[in-house]
Amino acid sequence: MRAAAFAEPGSPEVLKVMELPAPQAGPGQVRVRVRAAGVQPFDTAVRAGWLPPYLGEVDFPRIPGNEFAGVVDQVGADVTGIAVGAEVLGFSRLFAYAEYIVVPATDVTAKPAAVPWEVAGGLTSGVQTAELAIDGMGLAEGETLLVHGAAGSVGTAAVQIARRRGATVIGTAREANHDYLRALGAVPVAYGEGLADRVRALAPGGIDAALDGAGGHALEVSLELVRDRARIVTLVEHGKAAALGVRVVQGERTAERLGRYARLYAEGAFAFPVRRTYRLEEAADAHREIETGHGQGKVVLAI
Repeated sequence: MRAAAFAEPGSPEVLKVMELPAPQAGPGQVRVRVRAAGVQPFDTAVRAGWLPPYLGEVDFPRIPGNEFAGVVDQVGADVTGIAVGAEVLGFSRLFAYAEYIVVPATDVTAKPAAVPWEVAGGLTSGVQTAELAIDGMGLAEGETLLVHGAAGSVGTAAVQIARRRGATVIGTAREANHDYLRALGAVPVAYGEGLADRVRALAPGGIDAALDGAGGHALEVSLELVRDRARIVTLVEHGKAAALGVRVVQGERTAERLGRYARLYAEGAFAFPVRRTYRLEEAADAHREIETGHGQGKVVLAI
């Protein structure tokens, strides 16, 4: 199979299309012919040499990517309810930037016909991260949530999930993205000097919780505005979280959650725009775009 992989960690240029052995589905697993794979900051960190402790040692060449959509082409023993030819979306630890991926059958869910491949391939990170974060901070109806990086894929999902739960959302973004945030139901506010004061003016009753998708100054503002640090979740500053007393995203991704939001998208009740789609050969360019830290919606590889 063809895969975008790297033989040693480094800058985006280390990502190359390689011919690698195709995986085979074992008991309890399915193999998916991948049509689209989402690209996210987690992937760029893996490419640069970071591996989360739960992965253990991973051989080279390493294939990034942990979200995908495609067509099941092998079904392992002991798998029920999924047939060859089924259109699915799902999640993994790595290995999604490839023509084929093998995952436990429990980690895929049916793709509704109304969900385009590129949306399905990039949906899991945004919705799963956002809902796990909001669950972790205990956001309740009537509260006010501050979302930094609100125009990105996780921010887009978080704004809508919080609004569905009856919360007010203030979202930081560049001014070019403010109309987009208003359309999602958020109150937009510009980044930069004086951010804390601008947020206070928009939320005279205070900020109950914050989701930090930007780090740096954004996290400092969250610490200034949110009284209970356990209600601040950072997606960026993992190394500082424990010392500051803030949270990182915890909990397990589930096919049930992914399927729920795929159905909402198909019904027109949930927005999840794709910013740009790259070919597998352009994976390095996709990483460069992700590393700018700017832009609306999701970056996806078409495979």
